[in-house]
Amino acid sequence: MGKEIERKFLVKNTSFRALACKCLEMAQGYISTNVDSTVRVRIADEHAYLTIKSRNVGIVRSEWEYEIPISDAFELLRSLTNRKFINKTRYIVPFDGLLWEVDVFHEALEGLVVAEVELPSEDTEIPVLPEFIGTEVTGDPRYYNSELVRTMTIPE
Repeated sequence: MGKEIERKFLVKNTSFRALACKCLEMAQGYISTNVDSTVRVRIADEHAYLTIKSRNVGIVRSEWEYEIPISDAFELLRSLTNRKFINKTRYIVPFDGLLWEVDVFHEALEGLVVAEVELPSEDTEIPVLPEFIGTEVTGDPRYYNSELVRTMTIPE
């Protein structure tokens, strides 16, 4: 079991694109969106994953992630998510010793761009924010992917 320790921000400009070292196309849906445990299926380019996450305690939650056959992931997305899933492009952006993941959402969520940064510990301070970072939305459930897939609307 791993621990996910992350902060989440809205993105205010596209300068992250020039800094990105990698880009992935993703589709993800949820088998369970229970507040105590989410179960996610994700396809990222040619790989697929089943991920279970616990409830957040501050910025920390437990996470179990397993690679699964891509054919299984497609079937899970089709059969167990009510065919509701998110499509997004993820940019991996190294900046000041940290890796930022910037998600550009598509289709019903077009226009939403969110950045997350995983931290080594709860008390890690982010030394410098990249210029593309806007308002922090850590802990705001409207920006959880499990909530976005449920509502398919951009939070106001």
